[in-house]
Amino acid sequence: MWSLLVLAVTAVFQGLVLASVASVALLAELLHNAGDALTAVPLGVAFRMRSARAERLAGLFVVLAIAVSAVVAGIEAVDRLITPEAPTHLWVLAAAGVVGIVGNGLAARLRIRAGERLHAASLVADGHHARADVLVSLGVVVSAALTALGVDRADPIVGLVITVVLFRVAWQSWVTVRDGHHGPAHPDPRA
Repeated sequence: MWSLLVLAVTAVFQGLVLASVASVALLAELLHNAGDALTAVPLGVAFRMRSARAERLAGLFVVLAIAVSAVVAGIEAVDRLITPEAPTHLWVLAAAGVVGIVGNGLAARLRIRAGERLHAASLVADGHHARADVLVSLGVVVSAALTALGVDRADPIVGLVITVVLFRVAWQSWVTVRDGHHGPAHPDPRA
């Protein structure tokens, strides 16, 4: 629940900023953060049901959400390369990236700790996914900085890099969910 709240607030803030900055890197970040916030719902339902099958299905939903956001981000980045439009309000864009760094970092910590405590592979995968999103958020800051320095197509190029990162995270999350690795360093001896 806490990670849902953190990512929802992050996505709302970034959505408000997106309306004024025209950044494909921020769009990719926003789509991804909104999708991440929504993945908390099926995970929460699965844990309430106390069903390994429901948890596995929730994990597959997480993987699908990551992959879909990667596809959308990639399409938008390619479109922006073909029809360039530089983002505006670069300080605001950079601030949205910083909010993403903080929000994703906190969500990652919450989800990984809960997943390890509950021995839940899907929740740990979602936490690692949020941890990788810190780098995606950093990409938004880099996009703003490079655009400010005059690199014309920095924003769509960063959008493409974000797309590649998202596909990699989707693959890693798929492997985690498929294999059922939940990753606690020291299994609970009471289990």
